[in-house]
This record gives sequence, structure tokens and C-alpha cells, in this order.
Amino acid sequence: MLSNKLKQLRNTTHLTQSEFAKKIDVARTTYAMYEQGKREPDYETLKKIASFHGVTTDYLLGSEDLNRNNDDSNDEEFNKWLNDPRSKILFKEFNESSEEQKEALLKMWEFLKSQGKL
Repeated sequence: MLSNKLKQLRNTTHLTQSEFAKKIDVARTTYAMYEQGKREPDYETLKKIASFHGVTTDYLLGSEDLNRNNDDSNDEEFNKWLNDPRSKILFKEFNESSEEQKEALLKMWEFLKSQGKL
């Protein structure tokens, strides 16, 4: 269902409804109705949402299972990451962390990126 996918995707970005609504140029109340299933976005808004999240409109509408845009460069990058033993260690450690620890790790990662150290 579209409303569930919208909420799930927005939550992965850690944005509020208001923050996300601004990014796609709609009112917060309008976006809230999308997530509640009381209203559906027009085609242009649907494209903005899909583009922001890196998914297809077909995925949002339930016609496609693959949730991320699929191109060869992403596949190659993902396979490189998947085959790096360090990635497996990081994934295992992250996966076994508490929610509080995960949030702290993500904040640290963002800090390092902002400092140009990643």
C-alpha cells in the first residue's frame, strides 16, 4: 500500500513529515494525508517522492518489488562492498547493536563525513 511505503521510506531518512513535505513542495497536512491513505499524490509529486528516495514510481505503487533504482554502477559498487571482509564486520557489529548505539554510530558517521574524513 502506498501510504505504508511512504511512511516507511520517510522514516529511513529520519525526517519529520514537515521536513519531507518541504523537500517535495507540498504542505505538511497534504503529505500527512498521503501517509494516512486519505489522499494520493499527483504524478509529478509521486515522481519527486520516488526520486528523493531512489525508488521507482512502480515500486511506490506496488507494481515492482525491487525498491531501489537498479543500474549497473550501483550493482558493481554493492558487489564490491559485499565482497569486502571489512563490510561484513561492520554490518555484523551494526546489526547486533542496540537502537541507541545505532543512532550514535550514524551520528558519528555523519560527523566524520561533514569533517571530510570519509
